[in-house]
Amino acid sequence: MDSTAATALPDLWDRLVGTQPDPDLWVVLATMVAALAIVVPHTLWRVSRNAITIAHEGGHGLVALLTGRTLTGIRLHSDTSGLTVSRGKPHGLGMILTAAAGYTAPPLLGLGGAALLGAGRITLLLWLATVLLVAMLVMIRNAYGAVTVLLTGGTFLTVSWLTGPQVQAAFAYAVVWFLLLGGVRPAFELQAKRSRGGAGDSDADQLSRLTHAPAALWLFLFHAVSLCSLIGGGRWLLEV
Repeated sequence: MDSTAATALPDLWDRLVGTQPDPDLWVVLATMVAALAIVVPHTLWRVSRNAITIAHEGGHGLVALLTGRTLTGIRLHSDTSGLTVSRGKPHGLGMILTAAAGYTAPPLLGLGGAALLGAGRITLLLWLATVLLVAMLVMIRNAYGAVTVLLTGGTFLTVSWLTGPQVQAAFAYAVVWFLLLGGVRPAFELQAKRSRGGAGDSDADQLSRLTHAPAALWLFLFHAVSLCSLIGGGRWLLEV
């Protein structure tokens, strides 16, 4: 038993820090099309947007911790909305960065994932995502959120532990394409809601109150981050 563990741990470490071969171009293109197919149609987006909400609220929570705030809980709801609660000063740079992290988190995670895949770090990407999801699960404060994060984390763990290199590569590319493409749509949805007089307490409006800058300026930032991430990440993914 001890010898098996001694052999398995170095092998796992080698997989994590090592590189894996790039998939064929057709796999990269097929995963891009698959991601588009669940982002563009409204019916499928209503379900798949839950994954973007996980990244959105996770971004709020991570930046809250990094800026010295006390993270008290995260809630995910079945209508794909979410809420992250942290304690600390109700103003200042930490609060601004925390509020700005939501809409920018999914595309930036996609960009980071594309950089890892471009470097051939497929296994590392899958395990990092699993670790982040496990860490987020600790802070979930409602049943729906817990089930959603458990299912998502379980999927990553199953793929990274039980499947072969080709399946892992296809899954990793599909996830990153989804973050890049799915990260673009929420800012447009927020803009549409605000144009109809809704979403008065959105992240953009909170940032406007915190900084005295127009909410439209923050919306522009959300658009710029998501579109630039898509362009830059897409180039990395297609360079196989």
